[in-house]
Amino acid sequence: MSSDRWLDADAGPVVRPYTVTRGRTRLRDDSLDLISVLEATGVPVSRRARLDPEHRRLLAICRRPITFADLASEIDLPVGVVRVLVDDLRDENVLRVLKPTPTGDVPDELVLRKLLNGLRAL
Repeated sequence: MSSDRWLDADAGPVVRPYTVTRGRTRLRDDSLDLISVLEATGVPVSRRARLDPEHRRLLAICRRPITFADLASEIDLPVGVVRVLVDDLRDENVLRVLKPTPTGDVPDELVLRKLLNGLRAL
């Protein structure tokens, strides 16, 4: 049997991501986006949790707050796989997702409309 059966020359190994997520492709909570900030909760991992080395690596990186985009760029896995692994960690309550909020003054809608009208007039 040929060993290149599970290898795509352009994409690389095609089975491993599927096995890393245990075949799961959908998220339990779909609120994760690229600018979400991830942070370890500090809660000890329960004995019943089935965390693979990839889970543990993600959790170690998230000891300090990091955006999902930055986390995904540090891990040698497809973004979809990282999303599933992060979802697993959230489900175990060892990782939290923080939504970034704007800081400072938020422009008034009237000011933005005047600006847009001024740009259109150019």
